[in-house]
Amino acid sequence: MESFNQKVLFFTLAVIFLVHFSEHYHAEAKIDDFTTHLISRDSPLCPFYNPSETKYQRLQKAFRRSILRSNNFRAMRISPNDILSDVISGGGEYLMNVSIGTPPVPMLGIADTGSDLIWRQCLPCDDCYQQDEPIFDPQKSKTYKTLACDDEFCQDLGQLSSCSTDGNVCTYIYLYGDLSYTSGNLSSDTLTIGSNEGQPASFPGLAFGCGHSNGGNFDKKHGGIIGLGGGPLSLVKQLSSKIGGRFSYCLLPLSSASTASSKIIFGRSGAVSGSGTVSTPLIKGSLATLYHLTMEGMSVGSKRVEFKGFSKNKYSPAAAEGNIIIDSGTTLTFLPQDFYNDVESALKSAIGGETTTDPRRIFDLCYSSLSNLQIPTVTAHFTGADVKLQPLNIFIQVQEDLVCFSMLPTQDLGIFGNLAQMNFLVGYDLKNNKVSFKPTDCSKH
Repeated sequence: MESFNQKVLFFTLAVIFLVHFSEHYHAEAKIDDFTTHLISRDSPLCPFYNPSETKYQRLQKAFRRSILRSNNFRAMRISPNDILSDVISGGGEYLMNVSIGTPPVPMLGIADTGSDLIWRQCLPCDDCYQQDEPIFDPQKSKTYKTLACDDEFCQDLGQLSSCSTDGNVCTYIYLYGDLSYTSGNLSSDTLTIGSNEGQPASFPGLAFGCGHSNGGNFDKKHGGIIGLGGGPLSLVKQLSSKIGGRFSYCLLPLSSASTASSKIIFGRSGAVSGSGTVSTPLIKGSLATLYHLTMEGMSVGSKRVEFKGFSKNKYSPAAAEGNIIIDSGTTLTFLPQDFYNDVESALKSAIGGETTTDPRRIFDLCYSSLSNLQIPTVTAHFTGADVKLQPLNIFIQVQEDLVCFSMLPTQDLGIFGNLAQMNFLVGYDLKNNKVSFKPTDCSKH
């Protein structure tokens, strides 16, 4: 009888172990490969959406945000060690839904490839901006903890961190280029990301900023920023061991259905490959946050225009490594002035037809309509990758009777913006240091 009981006990324990292992394995299989929504801030799905505005009014705001963001990137380049310019304020064009804590507290955050730190407003508020979502109370989370001053993540903050006077707690302060700010305790907690397929993916122990003092130009409809940059505190870097350093996104064209949303994919499925895929190296720049590529030139039809640097550097090698960044948070594309002039001239010559003037003086090359004009193929030549841009990537209708070339000249950092990336599957492989492009109908992806 004793032998029979021992066998029953052994069998019961084995079943419990197998069930636990199966559940654990299933969770692990899901957690390293997941997809979620990227919500355009001009979509009706986004709380920023103002139905009283026309689509053209929303576009004008996006253009102004692009120019401001370009200026802020310039400030980062001029003083990379200056805490006043180390990150970009929440001006990104896409948002993500995540949750932090146990139980999880939802947060709609700006998904920003130009920032690293994940942060949200936290109680108690010393000085917080008005927020529609409930403000996170860390005392109600079973998995919340502050990080010590000698923690690796605190060290990664460098000049942006300090040690609290009332204990060994790592504190941070980010001052943005537009003088917005966030400060508080560098902390860790479980972060949960809703998945389009299967169960939400949860990640314990992710470092984030618990902001007790936040203000400036932040909108009450979002609760913080989700950094997707290349620095050590970003979401993609913290998850690197689980997702293999891979993520990709597919941005819908502006003409897409109002109920549709773009997608961001993490992990194995975030790898971009197959017919039509081209890849170019990621270049390490002076700021780890930004994703630098090397543009060698552009072709307008069969006419190739070689890249030219900025006027002050025009005698240096034209296609210097890392001469442009790729950024999903900037709507427009910015090219060095001399290079832009040559591209615009080639495009104007190839199209023919009568040009018109942008009354707001944002764009330099505009037409009243493109319907009777031949638009040449424009190819962006990156090192090892020729990216063929469609008309939707290079022209935008800014009002009923005005269509403009959606690239602008700049006196500093080149930016490959999100209009140029629409209807491409854009993949980032941070382990193999490359970015890949694959022409894709993002409405079907």
